[in-house]
Amino acid sequence: MQALARWVMRGTPQAAMVALIAALIPWLFWLSAAVAALVTLRRGLGPGLPVLIAAALPAGWWWVQGDAVPLASVLLVTLMATILRARMRWGETLIAGMLVCVVLVQFGIFLPPGGAGPLLDQVRQNSADVDAMLTELSAQGVSSEQLAGMLIGGVTGLVVLLAAVACLALARSWQAGLYNPGGFRDEFHALRLNTKELLLLVGVGILGVLVSMPMATMLAWIPLLVAGIALVHGWIGLKGMSGFWLVGFYALLLTTWPTILVVLLLAAVDTFADFRARLAGNH
Repeated sequence: MQALARWVMRGTPQAAMVALIAALIPWLFWLSAAVAALVTLRRGLGPGLPVLIAAALPAGWWWVQGDAVPLASVLLVTLMATILRARMRWGETLIAGMLVCVVLVQFGIFLPPGGAGPLLDQVRQNSADVDAMLTELSAQGVSSEQLAGMLIGGVTGLVVLLAAVACLALARSWQAGLYNPGGFRDEFHALRLNTKELLLLVGVGILGVLVSMPMATMLAWIPLLVAGIALVHGWIGLKGMSGFWLVGFYALLLTTWPTILVVLLLAAVDTFADFRARLAGNH
């Protein structure tokens, strides 16, 4: 992958070609987004605009076909790369990406063509149990179509945000490998939300509950989760522990909800305690 990044950075034509081809291939939009982010991180939004357009054109075609994820991911990761390049703070970058995703979900960008109704009808036909559950909810005054739309939009928004974060991290690692070896590792290990950023996330989460926007509450914790993952990486790095600890950590993170809650709690406490600074001081 590093060889690809090196070739991409030889010039705008190479970067635009890779971004264009990757965006055309189903499920390779992440590579297109990562290339656009790499060029933006290194050269800025203006010089990277041709690469962004090359990635956005086929991604826009997928949107017309009913899949908004590629285009939303490409645009979101480029925005986040622009912010990270200007501000040099992952916390602000993650929060900005989260807020944009909340807006996209609320505007129904991720709903399928025709809304959730046709998809809901298809699910009803294929599953008698789901049909019975939705009928019961309707009898209780709950709009099944609105509920389905909220679920589809929220889950898709979550996927887009996580994909954007992953693509940005990949682009940043490429940039560090080419121009500042070891820089991304140090930067990610030091990622920690400050008090204002944490309070903003808590505020968004509470606001989501008060105004019946549950997906806003869910998306609000993604920056905190990333900070928690960075905390674990930094702690293992400072301790000089084996990489197998990270394998075990990700296995638990992906398979058990309690691990996610523990990581969120540790990240919140780290805002005030700064565990890595304490550990480094002891060393």
